[in-house]
Amino acid sequence: MDQLLYLLEGNEAEYLRDRAWAVRSRIYGNAVYIRGLIEFTNHCRNNCYYCGIRRGNSHAVRYRLSDEEIMECCHLGYGLGYRTFVLQGGEDPYYTDNRICKLIKSIRDKFPDCAITLSIGEKNRESYQRYFEAGADRYLLRHETADMTHYGKLHPPELSLSNRMECLRNLKEIGYQVGAGFMVGSPGQTARTLYKDLQFLRELDPHMVGIGPFIPQHDTPFGNCAAGKAEMTVTLLAIVRLLLPHVLLPATTALGTIEHQGRERGLLAGANVIMPNLSPKGVRKKYTLYDNKICTGEEAAEGLEGLKKSVEGIGCKIVCDRGDYRL
Repeated sequence: MDQLLYLLEGNEAEYLRDRAWAVRSRIYGNAVYIRGLIEFTNHCRNNCYYCGIRRGNSHAVRYRLSDEEIMECCHLGYGLGYRTFVLQGGEDPYYTDNRICKLIKSIRDKFPDCAITLSIGEKNRESYQRYFEAGADRYLLRHETADMTHYGKLHPPELSLSNRMECLRNLKEIGYQVGAGFMVGSPGQTARTLYKDLQFLRELDPHMVGIGPFIPQHDTPFGNCAAGKAEMTVTLLAIVRLLLPHVLLPATTALGTIEHQGRERGLLAGANVIMPNLSPKGVRKKYTLYDNKICTGEEAAEGLEGLKKSVEGIGCKIVCDRGDYRL
């Protein structure tokens, strides 16, 4: 524990990044996998204190994409070379299991060679099973923090860390490629809570880990809190790569938002996934999880050529395939 806490205090950062790059290169080479992100609803039944699409934010401009619009996003992405689609949204009661399964089956029928990832929050085991049988391959559910007290500072009382962890374990048992993760620099976070996060990840052994800096959203209770640091985020990416050598590790949009070259720094520290935005341009700024989110240029799916040049500039290469987890 003392050694890991030493690293979490910012020591040996350059060494960690170099080692993480070497491990990533040994397993995945210089490949960077792209995922087409489709933010299909910003309605959410939850009221998490950090999130701009929380139920209590009356200033959020709500939307839902139609099935036809979602399929158009997939068609666009497929033509650009994307072979993974990530359906992300708030926990929207409108999207019943039947609606989600219908959507999954439509994508699976039209794009049989593509991976389908869901990121739609906490569900019961039966729902997760139905989505999997309908054709979903992966599920992203960030645990946010593995410390119960810290979890209570970030979420309202009706949400519990124990249920979040049970969801993750259910997903893994069903057979999904599972993604967990947390925000860096969230209010109340300490080196010891981060230590618990890393121990939980080691125990869960997920296929994907999503780490990005906390960025405040002005219409939330944390609107005036300081943002997380890019430096610490990059260090944690390196640590996760060393703890879980085979993991699929995104350089997140949040990291690119907080620092212009943040995404590239993340890749150099062991990350190997980027998730450009495939959502219709008219709704991208409405999915306001945090302030100043980048959603145009190379961060958008149609900026793929610019993204390729940027990635090649640091010795990596965009790969247009499913980009599955490697044993």
